[in-house]
Amino acid sequence: MTTTTVRPTRVHAPTARIFRPLESGDRLTRAEFERRYAAMPHIQKAELIEGVVHMPSPVRHTTHGRPHFYLITWLGAYCAATPGVDASDNATLRLDWRNEVQPDVLLRLAVEAGGHSRISEDGYVEGAPELAIEVASSSAAIDLYAKKEIYERSGVQEYLVWRTLDEQLDWFELSEGEYVPLEPDEQGILRSRVFPWPVAGGDPTPGGRPGARSGGTAQGVSG
Repeated sequence: MTTTTVRPTRVHAPTARIFRPLESGDRLTRAEFERRYAAMPHIQKAELIEGVVHMPSPVRHTTHGRPHFYLITWLGAYCAATPGVDASDNATLRLDWRNEVQPDVLLRLAVEAGGHSRISEDGYVEGAPELAIEVASSSAAIDLYAKKEIYERSGVQEYLVWRTLDEQLDWFELSEGEYVPLEPDEQGILRSRVFPWPVAGGDPTPGGRPGARSGGTAQGVSG
């Protein structure tokens, strides 16, 4: 009589995926960046710039928090008075597979109003908004070089950088695929070429409001 011994099959428990936190300088795909970012809800801001993770330093009230608040107040009033315009504060912006940023403020036209960005099914802005704004103090190098190049390449029509330590505004418009400085009108006021109707402002100082005279500030968003 022949007998057969049946050995029990060894079941291997699935290997748990190792959690790796976001670290400034990491080189990641956008999918991996989003996975790690979602797993770290205590992190308020992280960006993927040309495939590299950037995590800003703590935010000072005088050189970032207060100027940021004035920008939101300015453009919030503008949006409330302007049909077909949408804005966001520090929202994730998906530009391509190597760049997912959080501009301090973005202003976009609705698709039905001719806008080029859209809202994804999971609630993110995808594609180029018409205006991106950054408050730049310690981040000035990134905002005026790497991020400027990304916004330019992605087709963001206008880019505004408020350099609070220098008390200056740099407002660029896209012309033949390249950013050029936005020229002030005959009154010395900078006005958007994309968005209609003015919104009044004030002085370009860390304690002031966005206003915009040439050499400085943004007094209106108008066509």
